[in-house]
Amino acid sequence: MADQWNHTALLVIDMQKDFIDEGSPFAIPGARAILPSVYRAVEIARKRGVFVIWVVREHDPEGRDVERFRRHYYGNGKLKPAAKGSRGAELVEGLEMKEGEYKLVKTRFSAFFDTNLHSLLQGVGITHLVVAGVQTPNCIRQTVFDAVSLDYHSITLLSDATAAATPKIHQDNITDIKNVGVVASKVDEWGHSDA
Repeated sequence: MADQWNHTALLVIDMQKDFIDEGSPFAIPGARAILPSVYRAVEIARKRGVFVIWVVREHDPEGRDVERFRRHYYGNGKLKPAAKGSRGAELVEGLEMKEGEYKLVKTRFSAFFDTNLHSLLQGVGITHLVVAGVQTPNCIRQTVFDAVSLDYHSITLLSDATAAATPKIHQDNITDIKNVGVVASKVDEWGHSDA
């Protein structure tokens, strides 16, 4: 199975201070609770030689590259979530990119939208994806559905390493995601599996 791990990437999505840290107006309820599972998923991936990709939002401080419905958060004196170079755009404490891993910047929900992710994955022979991070109905869902559309051989959603505003929203989205052929697995199950 070592060969399969050479064709697998772990996408760690939006695990940034603005979306995780308590007190941030953009923190996702439940996101802090998944941190131990995300740490474990990254540790398992590194031990297996899985390609770890840190998918982060980084926006122009003026909001020129943000979705129209969020532009009111940007500009002088505004909150500016995940503004490039800000503390809030940094990975949450305990997570860090290591040598050989990859940082992918996105400005929309999907990690595939208007980025080089698909060509990067194709270029290094990735056919299997594993997904962790926040938030399930937005960035996780869009990324997973795009991966399905792009015909990746297998996609695994780590259900205890992803979160949404409420457990019900999270579970409802997992149900939808499973209905398009994605495997939902807990981190420890994935850690003991051959797939």
